[in-house]
Amino acid sequence: MLELASILVLGIFAQWLAFRIKQPAILPLILIGLLVGPLSTFITPDGEKLIDGDAIFTGDLLFSFVSLSVGVILFEGGLTLHFKELKNQGGTIRNLLIAGMATTFILGGLAAHFIMGMEYRLAFLFGALLIVSGPTVVTPILRNVKPNAKINTLLKWEGILIDPFGAMVAVLVYEVINSSTHHRETFTLETLQEFFITISAGVVAGICSAGLLWYLFKKRRIPRYLSNVFTLGLVILTFAFAELIHTEAGLLAATVMGIALGNSKIDEVKSILAFKEDISIILISVLFLLLSSRIEIAHIESIGWHSLLLFATAIFLIRPIGVLIGTIGSNLNWREKLFISWIGPKGIVAAAVASLFSLQLTKNAEILNIPKEQAELLLPITFLMIVGTVVLQGSTAKWVGRRLKVLSKVPNGILFIGAGEVSRLIAKKLQDQGYYILLADTSPLHIANAKSMNLRTYHGNVLSDHIFEELDVSQFGQLIAFTSNSGINESACRWFQKELGDDRVFRLASSLEVENKNLPLPNNVLFGSRTDYVAFTQSI
Repeated sequence: MLELASILVLGIFAQWLAFRIKQPAILPLILIGLLVGPLSTFITPDGEKLIDGDAIFTGDLLFSFVSLSVGVILFEGGLTLHFKELKNQGGTIRNLLIAGMATTFILGGLAAHFIMGMEYRLAFLFGALLIVSGPTVVTPILRNVKPNAKINTLLKWEGILIDPFGAMVAVLVYEVINSSTHHRETFTLETLQEFFITISAGVVAGICSAGLLWYLFKKRRIPRYLSNVFTLGLVILTFAFAELIHTEAGLLAATVMGIALGNSKIDEVKSILAFKEDISIILISVLFLLLSSRIEIAHIESIGWHSLLLFATAIFLIRPIGVLIGTIGSNLNWREKLFISWIGPKGIVAAAVASLFSLQLTKNAEILNIPKEQAELLLPITFLMIVGTVVLQGSTAKWVGRRLKVLSKVPNGILFIGAGEVSRLIAKKLQDQGYYILLADTSPLHIANAKSMNLRTYHGNVLSDHIFEELDVSQFGQLIAFTSNSGINESACRWFQKELGDDRVFRLASSLEVENKNLPLPNNVLFGSRTDYVAFTQSI
């Protein structure tokens, strides 16, 4: 009980720490996991770990929990992918997922064999693990760096879609390792058949589940207070059903279900996304602490200069070649290609699959005729890739983007919080002057009135966690909070400060600031005036 509670508390602390140091949460999660796991053996009297994932979840239960959790995380990521983003980049994303993935797999396997001396089958299993990236590490980097729209779309779609496909390739290689020992003549055909079954099962299960959920929501068969938990239950059911058909089909099924549901026009998607984001944060926190705590001191000591050379080869050679091949014929310039080449961090799927396969291969090394020490090495090398890519790429991405001049330029768009009468009049004047304007409000009447004036609108709560997935904030250079609720105005400014900058968010004066003349006005109060919403409304 104490270990499980500690993991939850430490996980939330790691998420807060990541926010403070402006790094993806995966970094403090892994480091804390190592501190309470293998590194804690140096300070405990009996040499035991403070927290050990294998002690909390025994046997295959740990990896069942990991797989199911990754499925939920990928579903949440799929909800943020919208087909309209593929308008100009669909072909490039397809090529990155096919040609880029194949290049990374082949070159990664060859590098592991020639640099680390790995047996070919294990080397190409590592090559498969090198494919995956993941939304848990890519999304925080993109939000911090703010590259241009083309790069942002490509990296977001690649990061989410490549996880299930990378996991399937890893399973494919694992099946080859298992089957090649017993029936060398038939394993290739059987493996290809299994790969086709995996993709088919994942796609069909995901689409059918999304269609069922869409129908139930449209017909109002699910009460609102159950919509989130019902969706979570259906995601888990879909994942488990696809897994019954074939291993790792569940990850693809969850991703496809998320994409299909995210592109459907139902209001419940907004609340589902907010709920799933909270669940994903908890799951990611627990998973990384559990998996990193399983590493042994001997695994860390086995990392030598060969491992560092392999890491450098993956970062500076394999990823750029994969991106170069995957973007042939695209509308990207060399600067954009170079920046995409630099962003390829590894995430939770690589950690989960490496943990599972390393354990299984180590136990069956003699039967499979593979070196046991190389099977054990698979896990620490993968974690080296995860930590190394997150630290190196996460800390330098903005500097590289600035040097390559691929960051988004400050746009002339203005986001209005509140679509009341005064907001509409000001927004209309600015739109007529050529500014890109969007009015956000929760009032259907205000939204309808704004639309009648040919103003762009967003009907929803801009303070929700999923707003940055629903709105393309890169279009806006400024925010004006113009509602009758001063608390909402102040919260909106704080919420968007990190995205737009402290000097680009403005609000009306609060009633307290109007009544108390001795209270100094903040710099972001509109017009530098002690005029609140009521006074503005009465003046027109």
